[in-house]
Amino acid sequence: MKKEMGFVLGMAWLSMTVQGQELKRLNLDDVSSVSPKIEVDQQVKVEGTGCVKVTAQWPVTICLGEVEGLDVENAKLVYSARVKTEMDGTAYLEMWAHVDGGQYFSRGMNDVVGQNSEWKVIQTPFIFQKGQQPDKVTLNLVIEGKGRVWIDDIVLRKEALR
Repeated sequence: MKKEMGFVLGMAWLSMTVQGQELKRLNLDDVSSVSPKIEVDQQVKVEGTGCVKVTAQWPVTICLGEVEGLDVENAKLVYSARVKTEMDGTAYLEMWAHVDGGQYFSRGMNDVVGQNSEWKVIQTPFIFQKGQQPDKVTLNLVIEGKGRVWIDDIVLRKEALR
């Protein structure tokens, strides 16, 4: 009786998890349809031996990295990069500061690139008051649209508050 009850309960759970009509199955054997596609482009670059090229089919946020151990209390942190685009839409930089368990962001929405633009330096600042020290800073590229975006020469800079 105990084994039968376990079998019945197991079959009931299985039927609950498999219910519903399958609409689409993503096949990841070929990643050519996955968006965004992120690759190193050694032909189109500003400095070094290559840059990052992102091909997006829809709006996406790409984390480019996280930085820890910054001494930026009572200062302005500026995240800048050179960006080139061939797209429908816009792209900008986004920085998240992780401070005392909270997360705060700065979006460079007033310094965007879009359409077909040549290399342009864009940036976003974050101001840290006295007593504020980030545990880490996350650097993102935000693409609002679709197309290709190249990013190179990423710099974090500390500036004095005025």
